[in-house]
Amino acid sequence: MEKNRALQWHPGFRAALRITLREEMKYLEMYEEYQLSRKPLQIDILILKKNDKVTIKKSIGKIFRTYNIIEYKSPNDSLSINDFYKVYGYTCFYQSNTDKVMEIDPDELTITFVCSHYPDKMLRHLEETRKICVEKQGQGIYYLKGDAIHIQLLIVPQLSDKENYWIQNLRTDLKAGGEIRNLMENYEKNRKSKDHEAVMDLITRANREQMEEEKKMCDALKELFAEELKEADEKGVEKGMAKGMELAKRIFALNAQGLAAEEIAQECGVTTEQVKKLLA
Repeated sequence: MEKNRALQWHPGFRAALRITLREEMKYLEMYEEYQLSRKPLQIDILILKKNDKVTIKKSIGKIFRTYNIIEYKSPNDSLSINDFYKVYGYTCFYQSNTDKVMEIDPDELTITFVCSHYPDKMLRHLEETRKICVEKQGQGIYYLKGDAIHIQLLIVPQLSDKENYWIQNLRTDLKAGGEIRNLMENYEKNRKSKDHEAVMDLITRANREQMEEEKKMCDALKELFAEELKEADEKGVEKGMAKGMELAKRIFALNAQGLAAEEIAQECGVTTEQVKKLLA
């Protein structure tokens, strides 16, 4: 827990947000840790929509108007009732801290709360005391209806990984195997991007144990399936590794059924020593 708390989640989230909205960033201006005043009051992210005639198509940005305030909570933090009023107060301060009256139209303000845990207590309070109700708009996207300001709630693990892949992977519970391999493949395609590099660095450190487990698995596979990988040089690495992974899955499945290493080796056509190395 202490290890995860030490991680700097906000820079990674900001990078993931830029990646997610990259196709429409030409219509937006993004300010990080925007100072509300000369005193230490600041909001996590302010996004200004430069053209009010443009509708943001990304699901997390459909609610956006001219002035969009975003509050992000890292995976180990929860969204509390006090957090709601703090951000709501900052939003009101942002609207009022201008030279002219109504320089910022309140109807052009939005608030987005981003967190990893559904805030039941906060939402129950809002419904009971302020008659604000929750409406699900899509995977991990909830609109808070009933307030003068447009508000949405994003639950990171629930978001669509198709549309919000890098935000959705800002977690500490990635699974070794297919999930991490898919992450590595996606990063490989974008490794020259500074934003992708920042997000990947954070995800790697937040899931260090799973990453090490995946590396251990890959090293074991390389040793166990040397022949398959040699064949892969000729027929394609992906095909060779897929063959090795299928055999590894079978070995793990037989082990889960309680078979001894000798029995598994006989079933899979490998040596007992190879089975023991993979299961070690």
